[in-house]
Amino acid sequence: MNTEDKYLRLLSEKFPNKNAIVTELINLKAILSLPKGTEHFVSDLHGASNAFIHMVKNASGVIRRKVDDIFGDNMSEEEKRALCALIYYPDERIELIKSGVIPFSEACIEDWYSTNLHHVVDVARAVTVKYTRSKVRKMLPKQFAYIIEELLHESSIEHDRSDYFNAIINGIIGTGMAERLIIEISYLIHRLTIDTFHIVGDIYDRGPKAEKIMEVLSTIRDYDIQFGNHDIEWMGAAAGNRALIATVLRISIRYANIETLEEGYGINLLPLANFAMETYGDDSCEVFRTKDFENNPRLTRSAGLMAKMHKAISIIQFKTEGQIIARHPEWEMQDRLLLDKIDIASGTIRIDGKTYAMQDTNLPTINPQDPYALNVEEEELMIQLERSFRKSEKLQRHLNQLYEHGSLFLVRNGFLLYHAAIPMNEDGSFTQLDVCGKTVSGKALMEHIDRVIRTAYFGKGKQKKDALDFMLYLWEGPHSPLYNKDKMTTLERYFVADEETWKGKKRSILRIGQYQRYLR
Repeated sequence: MNTEDKYLRLLSEKFPNKNAIVTELINLKAILSLPKGTEHFVSDLHGASNAFIHMVKNASGVIRRKVDDIFGDNMSEEEKRALCALIYYPDERIELIKSGVIPFSEACIEDWYSTNLHHVVDVARAVTVKYTRSKVRKMLPKQFAYIIEELLHESSIEHDRSDYFNAIINGIIGTGMAERLIIEISYLIHRLTIDTFHIVGDIYDRGPKAEKIMEVLSTIRDYDIQFGNHDIEWMGAAAGNRALIATVLRISIRYANIETLEEGYGINLLPLANFAMETYGDDSCEVFRTKDFENNPRLTRSAGLMAKMHKAISIIQFKTEGQIIARHPEWEMQDRLLLDKIDIASGTIRIDGKTYAMQDTNLPTINPQDPYALNVEEEELMIQLERSFRKSEKLQRHLNQLYEHGSLFLVRNGFLLYHAAIPMNEDGSFTQLDVCGKTVSGKALMEHIDRVIRTAYFGKGKQKKDALDFMLYLWEGPHSPLYNKDKMTTLERYFVADEETWKGKKRSILRIGQYQRYLR
């Protein structure tokens, strides 16, 4: 059977005759003539859930522009703002209207319902123009699909049909369904104004509600994620990489943001708090004071305890990072092995051939003979923390969501989407990188790393172990396409006052002019 016959046989399974094929061709050509759906691009959300939710609800200003286009000078600025607020937050707005917190000028609530039903239907009708009726129909809530479809395709202006349209509106109000219909049509507008959402990296860290962003994303019809190094950090932690578990905890405590851990994912921090108190009971841990602690009233722990927890998990991070880096000399990250460069007796550390005084010299858990080994208490603590990360149902569900909708890069509509960098040499050639035993560069590098990221969670045996280790390299490695600096100087920032030691050198990245070469 030749290739043409194979294609014809496949076509015959779905299209039984010539007319069916012609009809589908007409349909596809017509779809191509429709205006392109609006695509939204966001990056570096870092847990800022409130800002993200508002952006989703107002479609980055698209809804307001539609309201301006539809109503123009026939509606005042105040009325437009009120209508937009209703569409953005229909449940909350209606509650405020019903309770009298927000006054309305209409004679009664039924008049308010009638006016605003007309308005939200007008907006919904305007945002359907980019879609076929079939596609819109699939987005309709099943319970109200027939009524909403009739409202969208009828008009209150055309004389012959206006009575029918108004009868539907009056029937909705008369049966007490106006409130529910306004809410459902508003949510339909949200779905119609965002055709595709592109999250170009870094959903996690710093902000308080990254898990809420993931929950909102799960309600969006079409979205994709390009991994950032902060996403990889959480993915590696959820998969069991100890160094990244410690990093997640350190950053969360550093930014006074433990809500995502405790309230969002149910990670138990009590073992860390107990260990920190026992280890650093009389230590003020001044250099580990949490950022912006005073402006986070929801924190129930004292600033002193948070500083102790911060120091305890930081030391564990440096130890577990060192263990992984020592296993992988091919990463060329030996300059990050600094614990063995500390002279506790003199209170100094040697970095790049220079000796610096340390800002904190109380390091009771570091054994000078084996500085990267966890002591018995640290080992027990990490076992408990790893169990918490692995047993968090919501964290594991969100991890699967990241894998299902995420990738290291994406080519969409002729555009290359990726978070940070594609490693390059000074002469413009792509950097060769050893990734889990395979030397690759350019597009092959990105494709191979994407597979390695999945092996870190779904793989088995040594392949899984090496891939899980490599998640640390993606977080902070000198040629990581997600980091783009030659080193992450976390230890130096805590222990050395000289800011020159804090600086990392930026790497070369893919430039726009080299885009087509990358695709080849």
